Amino acid sequence: MIGEDMTDYITTKIPTGIMRGRRANDVDTYLGVPYAAPPVGRLRYAAPEPASAWSGIRDALEPGPSAPQDGVKSFFGLDMIAVTGSEWRRGDDYLTLNIWTPSSAKNLPVMVYIHGGGLVLGTKDAPVYDGRNFARDGVISVNINYRLGIDGFLAIPGAPTNLGLRDMLAGLIWVKENIPAFGGDPKNVTVFGESGGGIAVACLLSSPLSKGLFSKALVQSGHGSAVYPLEIAQRVTKKVAEILNIPADIDGFRSVDAEKTVAALRRVARPGAVNLKDENGFDPSFGLGVINPIIGDDVLPKYPLLALREGAAKDVPLIIGTTKNEANFWFAPNRLIFLPTMIIRPILRRMVSHSGELIQAYTKERRSRGGETFTRILTDLSFRWPARQYAEAHQGQTYVYDFDWHSPASGGRLGAAHGMDIAFVFDTLKTVTGSHGIAGNNPPQKLADDMHRVWREFASTGSTQWPTFKANERNVYLFGSNITTKEMPLPAAAFYPDPK
Repeated sequence: MIGEDMTDYITTKIPTGIMRGRRANDVDTYLGVPYAAPPVGRLRYAAPEPASAWSGIRDALEPGPSAPQDGVKSFFGLDMIAVTGSEWRRGDDYLTLNIWTPSSAKNLPVMVYIHGGGLVLGTKDAPVYDGRNFARDGVISVNINYRLGIDGFLAIPGAPTNLGLRDMLAGLIWVKENIPAFGGDPKNVTVFGESGGGIAVACLLSSPLSKGLFSKALVQSGHGSAVYPLEIAQRVTKKVAEILNIPADIDGFRSVDAEKTVAALRRVARPGAVNLKDENGFDPSFGLGVINPIIGDDVLPKYPLLALREGAAKDVPLIIGTTKNEANFWFAPNRLIFLPTMIIRPILRRMVSHSGELIQAYTKERRSRGGETFTRILTDLSFRWPARQYAEAHQGQTYVYDFDWHSPASGGRLGAAHGMDIAFVFDTLKTVTGSHGIAGNNPPQKLADDMHRVWREFASTGSTQWPTFKANERNVYLFGSNITTKEMPLPAAAFYPDPK
């Protein structure tokens, strides 16, 4: 039928039932499609189970609920809704996905996106992640929700670990089994993600449980080193249980609702609330977060870097990259980038060992304000160097990039900050443009055209326009400058541990 907005309503049949979606401008859209049962009752803190079948026609016209979280609307005048989505949309049935597919799709490449948000916030429905432009250009686009924070990644005795990653695996299994009904090729699936989603993709790539679920991977501002051994992760569990005044086990956590666990995580996530450093004084989150994937279970039996070095996913082509000024996202809008060295030095000392040597290494050839030095150090330690480590460890075809277009937002301070590349990849610049947008006014559409094309061509062919990356041939493509450079190891390399 035709609605007043001249949208066609179409249906697709899958094993669990018939779904109604929308057709507009030769793109079919299905929103809020369940890939797993709601994680409530006995399924809370349990491995995901298949979604139940339904009778009649189920509408897939609205996004539906999002995972429990502490939403962010704005950050020092910057609009965050475009990037993180709306605030927590309450509801049980949130293990769902969105699909955008060309109306005449047949055996097309598929791209599955894992949203960011540090594994504690975000949603598949953020405007910047709209997949219709991938569908417009001949690639089926899928976004998935997954459990976040305590429900998704806390190490709770009696519960499976890495439930958020297990949700993603369940979503990828759903895609493999159901995407042919939408015109997709289940043998040509690319998984990609940014920030927390990039960390998740890097972990999934190394997981034995992901074999056969995707053929290519893209990691944006993520890597495989942000993981905790069980004994360290359980420090967070104990602290959260203490705040909630419950036993630190599955029954204790099931006895409190999501509102309370979200509030407890907010308290535990404050800097210094929990010491997550290992015996060498290293915390891969540098005290800025407390939620990470956990190693030592069936999902991640080994550190991802070790698994890659032993040949895991060597048959999966990989693009991995970062933005040039990742940490500016947190320190430029609020002007902390202007802090003097005398204030930055003690902060850095609490975060990492050898802080004095680090500062010397980053000011040896380039003098700058303390805050600018701090953001360069944190950018390289938290993102750029571990991403290069991951690229070196991957035994298969590997491509590395840096995004170096500088946004004029926040008085020109924001630069090539964390998350700046997303709208270029999805070709959704309008969502982040304007006086409160992270891309400022008039971001370059040509760069969006280029990145969007590279991502979809990689999904189709598994190759790119620049040479591969190896430890002895460090080719890095710069999106913005549009050149390939031969990158030297970053100064942070001397201060970042290598898992054994």
